[in-house]
Amino acid sequence: MEMVVAHAVSGASLPVDRYFDALSRIKRTRGVSSTPVLLSGRCVGLQTDEAYCGLDNGFNLLETATVAVEGGPGGLARLSALAHRELADTLGALDADGACVLNVSQHPDCPRDAAWYDRVCVPRPIYRELRDHRGWHHWEGMDAKAQNGANTSVPIAGAARSLNVVLGLAAASIALFANSPLESGAATGLKENRLTIWPRVFEPARFVGDAMLAQYPARPFRDLGDYFRWMFQAGTVSRSLPLLHRYDYKSAPTVILDGDPCLSDFLRTGLWTGRRTDNGEPASITAHAMHFEHSQIAQFLDARWRYRLAELPCLADVLAAWDRDGGLEALFAACGVDGYIEGRAPGAGFADACLVREAGRQEARSVLVAPTALQQGLLAEPEASWQLVQDWGWDELGRLRQVAIRDGLADTRVRALCADVLAVAHGGLHADDAHHLAYADYVLQSGRSGADRLMETWNSLPGGEGRLQGLLPLHTALHPDCYGRAS
Repeated sequence: MEMVVAHAVSGASLPVDRYFDALSRIKRTRGVSSTPVLLSGRCVGLQTDEAYCGLDNGFNLLETATVAVEGGPGGLARLSALAHRELADTLGALDADGACVLNVSQHPDCPRDAAWYDRVCVPRPIYRELRDHRGWHHWEGMDAKAQNGANTSVPIAGAARSLNVVLGLAAASIALFANSPLESGAATGLKENRLTIWPRVFEPARFVGDAMLAQYPARPFRDLGDYFRWMFQAGTVSRSLPLLHRYDYKSAPTVILDGDPCLSDFLRTGLWTGRRTDNGEPASITAHAMHFEHSQIAQFLDARWRYRLAELPCLADVLAAWDRDGGLEALFAACGVDGYIEGRAPGAGFADACLVREAGRQEARSVLVAPTALQQGLLAEPEASWQLVQDWGWDELGRLRQVAIRDGLADTRVRALCADVLAVAHGGLHADDAHHLAYADYVLQSGRSGADRLMETWNSLPGGEGRLQGLLPLHTALHPDCYGRAS
């Protein structure tokens, strides 16, 4: 869950200050211990046995990542209960800052200038690399662009096809969960303006490969080797690489490689010089299998294959497997891979008073888990989902992605795709889990996404300084007790 924080009276974007102390107290009252995570002397997160509660790129954008929940019968119910419990804790803790969560996937009226960036940006070392070395306009994301990520474990043998399915059918998730029609206090003419971030971030980038890794691929990936060749090929430039094997990829000390090689060239060369991102000092770095694993987050598509290996193989085995069809799948299986598809297309959505009034409590209870339910249902029917991608066609699905960003369900082809996707997803879920798709079903049947409901309220309000405040009664995230916690 990514959550857009706003002042509870004015609706203005608000960086949290007292939030983590308050959240720690709430969890302690529930009998949950937490460990603070610090950066530059500031708390940026709490780790518990149930979730990591932290920040995305700014102190005005919260994120909570729950622990993995066992799938199968009752899995979605377990996830829903955990997610709603975490949301309740977050909303309670935000009281300490006089703040709330907006039911939007981008704050409707927020600055992105240098002063605002300096005030709210989380001080992660990786951001210095992105801004100063790679030339990204990182501040384009400082108006709290948020998603409701869906993470679904899949067998390694079908990982590439599962990735293709989620990428190919992303237009449906974009349309069903669209929730960002406003930016800088004005209508954008788009249903999901949040997804215009990548062209704006990468347009001035020093390396053309950075923008390529955020663009819909020309074709589906044949296997994981093909996927990683696309990500690490000539024309791309390796991100900085860790000196130590650590999973906190946004915060670990890293080295920028001299000469800006692609990762493939670095790995096959073996030893490279560079400079550290934390202190600028020269460093030499020896290629290791951990660098392959670490670099899995280098692309910004609507879906990623994410994984950890119980045992890291030697680099020579990785390179040999990479050169064989299906080789990485076999090697990763032998190394105890734990992998999942990270779906990134759905905008952040929460139950608000507008939705409860318009659709009902069951739909409100399902909002948090609906993106995961949709993805789980699709991936539980791999043949039907892949056939859907083939029937619609890869190129047409890429075109519909752009249409979904602009028009959402108002486009007849996008709406037809959503109907097909939901039909397959329902087929992949047990009948007892169907209610977790209630929100998505409602959006399809009504033709009204969160973006439509938000714009209707916005257009009903008089202009001026109070317009943002006027959204709050209907479009702040409700405490789960207001609509009944999902079971």
